[in-house]
Amino acid sequence: MSIFSIATSGLSAASLRANVAASNIANVRTTGPLPASGASSGTSAVTGSSSIAPTFPAAYVPLRVDQVDQSSGSAPGGTTATVSTVSPSYTAQSDPSAPFANQDGLVAAPNVDIAGEFVQLAAAKYSFIANAKVIQAYAETTESLLDIKA
Repeated sequence: MSIFSIATSGLSAASLRANVAASNIANVRTTGPLPASGASSGTSAVTGSSSIAPTFPAAYVPLRVDQVDQSSGSAPGGTTATVSTVSPSYTAQSDPSAPFANQDGLVAAPNVDIAGEFVQLAAAKYSFIANAKVIQAYAETTESLLDIKA
């Protein structure tokens, strides 16, 4: 794998990391009804206030980026980033004024750690800068090699 493709894979992963963190921060207050405990979707045995759950959208499901190096294959190098959901995806939060709150006044709030998301943004920023510098150095080195005269 070339230096250029390794740095490009790092830029791609940093961009994905920034997008996921921004989405989690933007949706941190997107609450919804608590999922019915013990009842699977599609069953008619829905109890209590969970019978109103289908009329309200579910709480935002936070995401995370899993990044691993590409150390296998004939030309190892670079990185791969994939997006998955955070587990558990929600926490119970008190909001008795919400129309979808259960009988105890609880709603489902996204399980987002704001401080952790800002750390992810900072990591994405510095990763992006580092990989851009690698591409810049690669371009400058290639240019200087082509300018050598016999």
